[in-house]
Amino acid sequence: MHFKARAVAQLADAGVQSNLKKAKGKFVDKRRDAIAEFLAQGGDFEALREAGMELRNRVLADLDLWLEKFEVNATARGAKVLWARDGAEACRLIVDIAKRHGVKKATKSKSMLSEEAGLNQALEAAGIQPVETDLGEYILQINDNEPPSHIIAPVVHKSKEEIADLFARVHKKPRLTDIGEMTREAREVLRSHFLSADMGISGGNFLVAETGSVALVTNEGNGRMVTTVPKVHVVITGIEKVIPTLEDLSLLLRLLIRSATGQPISNYVSLLTGMKGEGDLDGPENMYFVLVDNGRSDLLASEFNDMLRCIRCGACMNHCPVYQTIGGHAYGWVYPGPMGSVLTPLYMGMENALDLPHAATLCNQCGVVCPVKIPLPDLLRTLREKQVEKKLRPLSERLALKAWAWVATRPALYALGTKFAVRYLNWLAGGGKSIAVLGAAPEWTAGRDFPAPQGRTFREMYARRKRS
Repeated sequence: MHFKARAVAQLADAGVQSNLKKAKGKFVDKRRDAIAEFLAQGGDFEALREAGMELRNRVLADLDLWLEKFEVNATARGAKVLWARDGAEACRLIVDIAKRHGVKKATKSKSMLSEEAGLNQALEAAGIQPVETDLGEYILQINDNEPPSHIIAPVVHKSKEEIADLFARVHKKPRLTDIGEMTREAREVLRSHFLSADMGISGGNFLVAETGSVALVTNEGNGRMVTTVPKVHVVITGIEKVIPTLEDLSLLLRLLIRSATGQPISNYVSLLTGMKGEGDLDGPENMYFVLVDNGRSDLLASEFNDMLRCIRCGACMNHCPVYQTIGGHAYGWVYPGPMGSVLTPLYMGMENALDLPHAATLCNQCGVVCPVKIPLPDLLRTLREKQVEKKLRPLSERLALKAWAWVATRPALYALGTKFAVRYLNWLAGGGKSIAVLGAAPEWTAGRDFPAPQGRTFREMYARRKRS
């Protein structure tokens, strides 16, 4: 995934760095304030997280049964449920649906699964025009189909001025810099697409088994335009998104929205069930669910199945010091941040994403804020172990780890080694507080100074203090 090269480029981009700094506080602070408000109202957010984790585990333990129940109830309400082994099959199914209904244009609300599958490219190859209608995704699409940098805020890496330049160039209109006016301009451009689209494509935050419904959580009205105006509505989502009941939905919504955007509730929560009925003023005449595996069954059967609890809130990346510094594009695929560092090697092959399990400090900020308690640092460590077992790490690294393990299990030798090491590092610092060049490991000091020890080990300092 060329993580190192991409990370270097992102660090050197002053614009990206400035935009990421602006976004950092918004996500982190809003989540903190939303949870504080919840606690002030008598809520127990930790108990809510525990309940969310238990719910997701319960569903995953009987995933096949809940999916079958969803299929029965969705079909009873007139929808068609289709199953796709991978992204390519999902694309074939959706293109077939479009051709069957004579679709020339498809409006889309945000869907990470469609990014996984490469759906837009498949539609274009079939002569069907896909139009992204989420404002962030629309901006990226008209900017040469740039990939998203964040799963909740796709254009978090761009400034208002950059978007103003893009709108002026693509829309052929005078350049605007007022956010309200820019939003109105995008709305006016998209309105004609909403009204002329033959098919709407959406993702799904959750699938409710007891009603055969899809739940969509958005802050823009485009989701409802996409799902109610065209004659055909297609939902593309992963098989892990199913939950048993509407009561379970209310639990997960309280977790998802506070963790994602720091709101008690989003602007739009849509629960879509079946097709347009007699007397209904809007709604699709045909509704399809394309439920995609794309590696999820393998993940379910593995030691990494905790990752399937993920409800795609983005809290892990919002709080990750690595993501906050380099943004999403460095991660090389659909999912950035800690979640991407786990999912990408598992879905795309460990050998194709060697750096990602190491693109984390293991500080556990991601684990602490995850609304469904996914132990992300543990999963990252396990991926690192798998890489060593499969001999995917450099020989020098594997030998160094073996040497470290051998020394660390011999206390006397370890004590002697650390006594020598702290004195050497203190000498290297010239008596100062930091080391400018660490000869044995130059990468540690390539972009920063290394804190120097005082010249004594912890044990020595503790013993001296105890004597005094």
